[in-house]
Amino acid sequence: MDYETVCGITLNRIFGYEPAAALSLIKHFGSPGAVFSQDSKTLDNALGPYSKYRGLLTHDELEASRKEWDWLKELGCTFVNYCEPGYPPLLADCPDAPVGLYIRSGTPPEELFTGAGNSTIGSGTTGSKANGSTTFTRDSISIVGTRDLSPYGKEWTEKIVGSISRSPAKPMIVSGFAIGVDITAHLAALAFGLPTVAVIPVGIDSIYPLRHRTVAAKMMDTPGCALVTDFPPETGPVPFNFLRRNRIIAGMSRATILTESKSKGGGTMTARLAASYGRELFCLPGRIDDVRSSGCNILIKEQLAEAITDPDGIAAQLGLGSTGKGARDLKEMLHACYGSAGEEVCGRLTAIALHIKANRGATPDEICRALGLPYGDVAAACSLLESDGFICMDLLQRCSIDNKKAYLCT
Repeated sequence: MDYETVCGITLNRIFGYEPAAALSLIKHFGSPGAVFSQDSKTLDNALGPYSKYRGLLTHDELEASRKEWDWLKELGCTFVNYCEPGYPPLLADCPDAPVGLYIRSGTPPEELFTGAGNSTIGSGTTGSKANGSTTFTRDSISIVGTRDLSPYGKEWTEKIVGSISRSPAKPMIVSGFAIGVDITAHLAALAFGLPTVAVIPVGIDSIYPLRHRTVAAKMMDTPGCALVTDFPPETGPVPFNFLRRNRIIAGMSRATILTESKSKGGGTMTARLAASYGRELFCLPGRIDDVRSSGCNILIKEQLAEAITDPDGIAAQLGLGSTGKGARDLKEMLHACYGSAGEEVCGRLTAIALHIKANRGATPDEICRALGLPYGDVAAACSLLESDGFICMDLLQRCSIDNKKAYLCT
């Protein structure tokens, strides 16, 4: 197995930007190891004597990969070859599927994406029978979008993940670990108890962006979560690599949700890739004059995507089943938390939180004018609500409800 892994790592490195050529060789000869077992004449016939790759299929390259593999194992990383048990089945169906994937996770690859046995299919999985055993494939939904995330996009990304988490099926949430929609989706998945996988645009020995290293550590320690890439170690965040990364996000997911993206943004490109693979596509509509929603609105107009208009209905749209009981009422939660502080304090906190819920992005100054309260009282209340997880405040002091606190009503 180690020899096949080393051969797969080598082919992945050599044919990284043209994986179809490597997959053609693997299918022709039977396995990555078999490719390196052929004599020169056979390889010349398969690739052509003047192929730019022919001179790279050498034992020196294999030796370099063997050293890399030994080092990766010490780091706790794994590598899974195309069509091996731990390779995402939906990704294998794509014409530009990578030769293999590097994975950092506390969960073995064969359990991360698939499992085998004779028991009843569990939540979040689909099954097929082969040779008397049942193979399960974990359902996966990708959620992508802009780095320039608005309070509207953040709130709805969290609501969508929350709704999905209340469905009978518990799918894996896949995204790209970037600032904005991506990290919001990952954090919401962790908060709501869903497995989540980050497809990163750098080598598996790196974390990008570095500011998310704490989230990365939590994901690697959480069962069912992982960091994934097809880039060799020491690969940096070159702009073109983000496009190569996006095909994996779209390819390994049954459906893709775009919450906010510019018309030519990376999220929109990922969504179009998903549509080209024949996968389901959903978009969150936004204001027609908001550039951050232009990509979503265009895809809906082109009828490539179905519009998301009800957070509690998205699970049914995705075929995940009914979400069952709705979210808890915000007012009820506030009274349960602050009732002992007295009627005046509890009433003020409730009024401020409900105003923020109805006016996403409101600042303390705006809340003061709307409710006629002193600035000091509003600032103290917002700080308390934020520390207790009811609201979020950005650097501009714009406030929004934190949907990870609980399953709040819309």
